[in-house]
Amino acid sequence: MKRFFDPALLARAYRDPLAWASLGVDLLPLFAVVTLSWNPTALVALYWLENLLIGGFTLLRMVASGFGKAINFALAVFLVPFFVVHYGMFCFGHGTFLMSFADQTTAANSSLFDGFGLVRWAISTGPQMMWFLAAIAALGLAFFVRDFWLNGEYRRADVSELMFSPYGRIVTLHIAILLGAFLTLGLGQPMLGVLLLILIRVIFGVFFSLSRRLKRERAPATPTVAQS
Repeated sequence: MKRFFDPALLARAYRDPLAWASLGVDLLPLFAVVTLSWNPTALVALYWLENLLIGGFTLLRMVASGFGKAINFALAVFLVPFFVVHYGMFCFGHGTFLMSFADQTTAANSSLFDGFGLVRWAISTGPQMMWFLAAIAALGLAFFVRDFWLNGEYRRADVSELMFSPYGRIVTLHIAILLGAFLTLGLGQPMLGVLLLILIRVIFGVFFSLSRRLKRERAPATPTVAQS
């Protein structure tokens, strides 16, 4: 069995235009830091807002998988509300921690259960934040339409696996934030923390492209859409 991270797989993965688009979106925060003077708080807020978008697309996949298998439809009836509550609470707790860690003044004046306030705070942390969110959302929509729907992945998906798929990314981001905080506070080098966050996000994106390629190669061929 070939190693997961091998040059041939990397070359095949990046024959896909969406893989390059994903890499470009992952590098957009570097542009924001250099040209828009984003600080670590804005970068962390962007990644937290991205978690919300990922949760939204996960919810969309869970619902769409119900059109592929009857068992998924039955499971989705019970798991979709559970995911909305559980993932929502998870992101709310994560966002509250980030706001308290990055902006104690705002956190002190915020309501304990003000989820919309968290979103407003995150959007306000960096200029042009909505454009970066729009780029992330457009890429997520492209993956959903091409891979999940047109390539028939919704027919093979397991709704319970879909439900748990976003959590690993949040844990990875949390670890990156802690490492970035160490570099910022311990070494007095905030830029190192920012670059570490971007680097970890880029590496995460590369592994996502590789795993997505492997999944497509191992899936049964679909007659309606050609594999790239």
